[in-house]
Amino acid sequence: MAILITGSAGFIGSAFVHSWFLHSEEPAVTLDLLTYAGNPDNFAGLRSAAGHTFVHGDIADRSLMQRLLAEFQPRAIVHLAAETHVDRSIRTADAFFQTNVIGTTRLLDEVTAYWRTLSEERQRAFRFLHVSTDEVFGALTAHDPPFNESSPYRPSSPYAASKAAADHAVSAWHTTHGLPVLTTHCSNNYGPRQFPEKLIPLCIARATSGEPIPVYGNGAQIRDWLHVEDHCAALRLVLERGAVGRRYNIGGYGETANIDMVRMLCEILDRKHPRQNGEPHHKLIRFVTDRPGHDWRYAIDPSRIRDELGWAPNVSLTQGLADTVDWYITNAQWLERVRTGEYRSWVRTHYGQ
Repeated sequence: MAILITGSAGFIGSAFVHSWFLHSEEPAVTLDLLTYAGNPDNFAGLRSAAGHTFVHGDIADRSLMQRLLAEFQPRAIVHLAAETHVDRSIRTADAFFQTNVIGTTRLLDEVTAYWRTLSEERQRAFRFLHVSTDEVFGALTAHDPPFNESSPYRPSSPYAASKAAADHAVSAWHTTHGLPVLTTHCSNNYGPRQFPEKLIPLCIARATSGEPIPVYGNGAQIRDWLHVEDHCAALRLVLERGAVGRRYNIGGYGETANIDMVRMLCEILDRKHPRQNGEPHHKLIRFVTDRPGHDWRYAIDPSRIRDELGWAPNVSLTQGLADTVDWYITNAQWLERVRTGEYRSWVRTHYGQ
């Protein structure tokens, strides 16, 4: 028996691979196209690495997927492969719809064909876990209740629209073909190995290099923050005990304004990585032009996964941020390797610096 994990070399994907081998002896076949945010270094230190088979490839490659499914006969698919950065989707959306929509539908086609070849018993036990985002639900006002599994889809960005389309495809393959699917919607993840285009690693990378820290608009946008280890624990639970066809929201009870998040990180860095000139890190904060269509608030109601499956986050935001800062400081070489010339050019172009 084995499971197949797509998008395995990215931030959440690699965290799930580490989490899987910490809690299971079952082999895992993992697949990643190794675009700019996919990094084989993310597998360093993997427990039970002998049970890990990595394949460099594309979920949209039908012949590759047919071969992998036939060769490894997985009992489950954990589908994490996606283009995820809103800012990049605003500049050019092609890759987002190619991977998130076309890639997902081709994967669904091949998995469905494979699933139909299984015995009746294995068909009943099989699962396709699709990992989505709270961004498909759009934005909340200050007084709106958090998103739940019945919240209407109102995607604001090209990224969110592509994930919403993928969600609908997964649901359609379940209804039309009977494929046993599960879908999760998570809030903003943070933790080790996150590519430094996202807010928290961007702030840490810029601050530790003494560079200006860009914050959109006035920084009042609110996000619900979830440590990636808590997210992975929830995914394992949904995979094993979730009801087929069900959706589960995964949130961290960590609503925080972006500017407050940046200031918290600056305070942690003041203690753990003081600036050579003695000034506090918050003096590096620079407010930049807000991005188009910027959603104001996200919040997740995780009542269903709590009540049905017994999940709750274990990592507090305070501890999680301190641990995350420690990881990036300790792994400065990892951070420097991913901050390539292309990355630096993109940051300068995007933030006008």
